[in-house]
Amino acid sequence: MAFRCYSRQVNFIQLLFPDFSMILCGYLVCRYTALDRSVWQGVETLVYFLFFPVLLFHSIIKSPLDVAAASSLIGAGWVMGLGGIGLAYSLPHWPWLGRHVPARAHAASAQVAFRFNSFIGLALADRLAGAQGLLLISVLIGVCVPLFNVAAVWPMARHAQRGFLKELLRNPLIIATASGLSANLLGYTLPLWLEPTVGRIGGASLALGLMAAGAGLQFGALGQAKAMALALLAIRHLLLPLVALGCSLLFRLDPLQGMVLLAFSALPTAPSGYVLAARMGYDGAYVAGLVTLSTLLGLFSLPFALGVLRAL
Repeated sequence: MAFRCYSRQVNFIQLLFPDFSMILCGYLVCRYTALDRSVWQGVETLVYFLFFPVLLFHSIIKSPLDVAAASSLIGAGWVMGLGGIGLAYSLPHWPWLGRHVPARAHAASAQVAFRFNSFIGLALADRLAGAQGLLLISVLIGVCVPLFNVAAVWPMARHAQRGFLKELLRNPLIIATASGLSANLLGYTLPLWLEPTVGRIGGASLALGLMAAGAGLQFGALGQAKAMALALLAIRHLLLPLVALGCSLLFRLDPLQGMVLLAFSALPTAPSGYVLAARMGYDGAYVAGLVTLSTLLGLFSLPFALGVLRAL
């Protein structure tokens, strides 16, 4: 048993290391070469308005969604996601903690508590359960991405006193996810000749988005609201897996669906959170720090969810 747990831990390290190393590369390149912040601001714009939308659209339409067959899993995913959103939004009202939660920083970073890294999720599902695991986690991604992106934009638009509907209608991530979900339900698929180009754009978006997060990283920024950072990461990596376990029991998911939901609940947060916060005029450095810490904490939350909680 000990050997089996150890081998799983090594797999999680191998799975998460590429993301962490890209963040580190962005940090080092920005700090110690001529490719400074002036270069990376342009990269952020390109990723936010073109590369990430293409990635999201493609990731949603490439796996057909069978809503009826996966209704229990979808329901569990939505309840879990709404639980994470509610916990993140409620931080300013928690006893003692509330007075340590700066309103502007909270608006930008609340998304860290419930958004997820879809690429790590897809790779993990493939290793755990092959094609069936990929299909199930694709269903969760397809139905949860629109909800989570709307929930990420709302507090920032509200705090900046911008029209929420206006922000949604012009937000490229929202447009991409909504159109991708609609196309999927209508049965649309990309032509085969277009797949390689779209796939390469998606791959570039992940690399550039992670490097941009590293380029914007300032570890000192996390010291501005340490209690809030701790609470957000605790929601992402401890409370959400517990909520997922409860949802798995409540919706009576089969063992495979339950495993996929637990894996989904323990993923590191989305690297695009940094780009979204920076492009909406918030402190991207603080969010980038949370993305980095979340990637590291995934080394512990994934074994916790798939080992300890799954055994229950």
